[in-house]
Amino acid sequence: MIWTALVLGFLGSFHCVGMCGPIALAVGNSGSNQFLINKILYNLGRSVTYALLGLIVGSIGFTFSMAGIQQGFSIAIGLVIILVAIGVKGSENLLGYSVFAKPVNWVKSKLSYFLKMGGKAAFFATGLVNGLLPCGMVYLALVAALGLQNPILGATYMFFFGIGTIPLLLALMYSGKIIPAKSRVTVQKIIPYVGVLVGLIFIVRGLGLGIHGFSPDLQVFNYGSEQIEITMCR
Repeated sequence: MIWTALVLGFLGSFHCVGMCGPIALAVGNSGSNQFLINKILYNLGRSVTYALLGLIVGSIGFTFSMAGIQQGFSIAIGLVIILVAIGVKGSENLLGYSVFAKPVNWVKSKLSYFLKMGGKAAFFATGLVNGLLPCGMVYLALVAALGLQNPILGATYMFFFGIGTIPLLLALMYSGKIIPAKSRVTVQKIIPYVGVLVGLIFIVRGLGLGIHGFSPDLQVFNYGSEQIEITMCR
C-alpha cells in the first residue's frame, strides 16, 4: 500500500502548493550555503508530523482490528476514502476552517514565529507546524492510514505520503515560481480518480479474496469460548 501513499503525496503537492507554496518559498535564503539543508529540514518536519498523525489514526484502527472487524472495517474505510476523494475541497473547508478555526489560527501564528526566527531548528519546526495545516489530501491519506489498522503501518504510510509531496515543493523552492493555476487545476481533476482507486483497493482488501499480499482471506477459529481470526493467504 506504500505506493498509494507516494502517489497521493505527489498529487497532493499540486493541490496544496497554493497554500504551502508561499511558506516553502519563505524557508531559508537562496543565497545561503545551507539552502538545500534548510529545505530538506523543512520537508522532513512536515513528514514527521504526518507520521505522528498516522501513528495516532493507526492506533485507532488497531482497536477496531482487535475487535475482530478487520474485513468490514477495511470495506467501510474504502467507501469513506471514495467519498472524501470526491469532495476533497469540501472536506477541507468543512473540517479545516469551521470546526478548527482556533487551532488553525494558532498554527499560522507559530508558522510566522518560526519563519522570523530562522536557523535549522526553526526550519524543522516550521515543517512540523506546517504539517498541521488543514488539507483535504492529508485527510484522505489519514483515512487510508486508519484503514491499515496498525500504528506502525499508519505512521509509515503517512511518512511516505509526506515524502511524495517533496519533489514538487523542492522544485518550487529552487525555481521560486508557483505552479500555474491552470496546471494545478488539471492535476486536481485526476485526484478524485486516484482516490477512488485507493478506496477500491481497500474494499477488495476487505473482501478476503485470498490474493496474497492484496486481499488476504480471514478465517475464524473457535478456541474455547473465544473466536480467533487468522489471516490466510492462498
